Amino acid sequence: MTRKKILTYGMVVIGFGVAGYLLYLTFREHSLSEIVESVRSIPTIHLLAALAYALGSYLCLTGFDWAGVRYVKSDLAYPKIALASFIALSIGQSVGMSGLSSGALRYRYYAHWGMSTEDVAKIVLLSGVTVGIGMAMLCGIVLVLNPKDAASVLHLGEGAIMAIGIACFLITAAYLVLAAFVRTPLKIRKWTFQMPSLKIALAQVIIGTINFALVAACLREVMVASADVSYLKAATAFVLANLAILITHAPGGLGVLEATVRHVMGDQASIGSLVAFRVIYFFIPFFIGLPLSLVVEAIFRARKARRAAGDHSEMSRTASA
Repeated sequence: MTRKKILTYGMVVIGFGVAGYLLYLTFREHSLSEIVESVRSIPTIHLLAALAYALGSYLCLTGFDWAGVRYVKSDLAYPKIALASFIALSIGQSVGMSGLSSGALRYRYYAHWGMSTEDVAKIVLLSGVTVGIGMAMLCGIVLVLNPKDAASVLHLGEGAIMAIGIACFLITAAYLVLAAFVRTPLKIRKWTFQMPSLKIALAQVIIGTINFALVAACLREVMVASADVSYLKAATAFVLANLAILITHAPGGLGVLEATVRHVMGDQASIGSLVAFRVIYFFIPFFIGLPLSLVVEAIFRARKARRAAGDHSEMSRTASA
């Protein structure tokens, strides 16, 4: 086994361990009946609104792939892009190691539609950049407009928090400047990266920011039913939770997201709201995406079998002639 595989498996094991421990800390004081009752106390209108925000987020996520497909100069139709994106991300975001798991699923679909391994790798890379840019923008917004909550959690001064927020804006601005003026590939050690066009870069910033803003809105919606929660505070909790997820590599952010949001929000984040958010944003898409992937796989195999049978019949006719 290579050192890279050992490191990957080790990170997965550590991630699951951290997730299990944090889930225990978050839920240990609540019985199953208390958790169920807390979820049931959330009004239906708020659950429906949270579902709508989650749907909007997954729609934005298809835009991540759309930007990547256009980046490799493919004219693949949007419905196919949306199908590949939803299946890959609805599964990848829940099972963890999203870059690897969703990347493998993307390769299955895009390769079937005629793309090369290099093109798929570029699509996955650009999607990852869009994630970073979108999170940087939302991070900048919440840290500049709401430095108090982040300062209390990170134990930094509000001035330092605002400086970090401004740095997030500057990073995004620098990315747009590079996209506008740099056409030769950028080289970072062994890696080379061809900047996208300014049009695609702007799309990344807009779609990425809206996506994470919608996820934060989904989180707020399930909390606002039992507490007076401002959008900025919910967005701050979401940003800090994502930073913690990046550090721990917990699968799907399981346990880390809940523990971080609970730490930032305190009693404003009821146990029911945390469960409801997990179910709405992760579990429901997963249980839609998984069977959908099986259906699509069956269709791919059926088409491949028909083509093979057609080729065999054509060869037989040619031989008999």
